[in-house]
Amino acid sequence: MMKFIHAGLNILAFSFAAVSMVAVFDFHNAQNIPNMYSLHSWVGLAAVILYSLQLVLGLCVYLIPITPLSWRAALMPMHIYSGLFIFTSVIAAALMGITEKLIFGLKDPKYKDSPPEAVFVNVLGVLIGVFGAVILWIATRPAWKRPSEQVLQRLQTDAGLAAGPGAGAAALPQHTERIDLEASGDARRRNGKPEDPGPAN
Repeated sequence: MMKFIHAGLNILAFSFAAVSMVAVFDFHNAQNIPNMYSLHSWVGLAAVILYSLQLVLGLCVYLIPITPLSWRAALMPMHIYSGLFIFTSVIAAALMGITEKLIFGLKDPKYKDSPPEAVFVNVLGVLIGVFGAVILWIATRPAWKRPSEQVLQRLQTDAGLAAGPGAGAAALPQHTERIDLEASGDARRRNGKPEDPGPAN
């Protein structure tokens, strides 16, 4: 379910990005504005292209059941790094874009005179930067990560063997709870927090 939610949100975001790209090129062509001449346009187009490749790779590798588990494990570090890199590129493109719009759009008063529009967009840029920093902080925290697919598969196999034939997934929740507790303990130790020793005997 988590994978489908993740994939669905990214497909929706890519749809918005594709519509936005078409709108930008149509607007530039209608106003006789050159395309792809600024750093903002270069970074933005590169982010959209990389995003499309990331989306296709993620759908093919992580949503197709026949993909070998070893492939998923091998590609996961690149998938995570690419996602963070693309997200950072989008933040950078947004900041460059709103600054570029102010420089070319504000004539009287000019951007350097700090009219209300300039102050508003500058504050918006700061908020975009803070948003990006918070998302990157969350995405890099071990405590927020779910167990790897190898752990989940081993968990399901161990639960089936422990319960015996006919039990199916009935024994999975208790086993899952124990693994979750162990994983949270590992996360606390990685974060430098001492593990709770529990009540004294």
